[in-house]
Amino acid sequence: MAFVALITGASSGIGEATARRLAREPDARLVLVARRRERLQALADQVGGATVVGLDLTAPDAPARVLETVEREHGELHMLVNNAGASWRGTFADTGWANVERHMKLDFEAPVRLTEALLTMLRQTAAKPEGAGRRVSIVNVASTAGRVARPRSGSYSAAKFALVGWSDALYAEERPHGVHVGLVLPGFVATEGFPAEELRASAKTRWMVSSVDRVVEAIMEAGPGGRAERYVPRYYWIPAAMRLIAPSLVRRAIAGGAFATTTRPGD
Repeated sequence: MAFVALITGASSGIGEATARRLAREPDARLVLVARRRERLQALADQVGGATVVGLDLTAPDAPARVLETVEREHGELHMLVNNAGASWRGTFADTGWANVERHMKLDFEAPVRLTEALLTMLRQTAAKPEGAGRRVSIVNVASTAGRVARPRSGSYSAAKFALVGWSDALYAEERPHGVHVGLVLPGFVATEGFPAEELRASAKTRWMVSSVDRVVEAIMEAGPGGRAERYVPRYYWIPAAMRLIAPSLVRRAIAGGAFATTTRPGD
């Protein structure tokens, strides 16, 4: 049977790499979503065909338009990868509520609204007898900034913290319905929007930067693989754990510049 997977932010970076990996799955049918339709079409041609949806996920009618396309073209959905996101750095004093609001709209509200639109279809796909043995999943791509906040990225962290908390609750709610919810928390990743050139230029910081392929591996583990969550790189769980064990120490380290800011590109 077909394996239908929808990836947001698929025009570049993590989303594009995820689409290329999922295209190798047996009987894969991809739905690629991003603003840059021409890049999605080029990717679709390269992977042997895909359904392309060019839109801004923050638009009021975006979830309904995506749902209509998936219903018309496929009628089922096995995997939803909520990957699209962006970060605009700045202190709260300088950027204020406006910066918080635009992060929340793209990095939190957009995946929540899209999931709401597609959830019934995911449940229905999971309930099909012919789908036995094939896990239906939602993968939310958050960030290590969703566990540990950093200076000049508080707005981004606010949205990612919200995404993490919502994902934990959704996992428990949808498990009885056969829909797995996995969470991926990348740290620094070299992509088009965030090349991390300064970090990669120094041997002292090069180790901090991961490739998109490692994030894709985590997405596969958190989706079809059934893992609850994955940090990329794996050792990035340490600052998150330390935030709970020794919050004062972590706050002092962050204030002193020990932790740089994680940034995700847009789509």
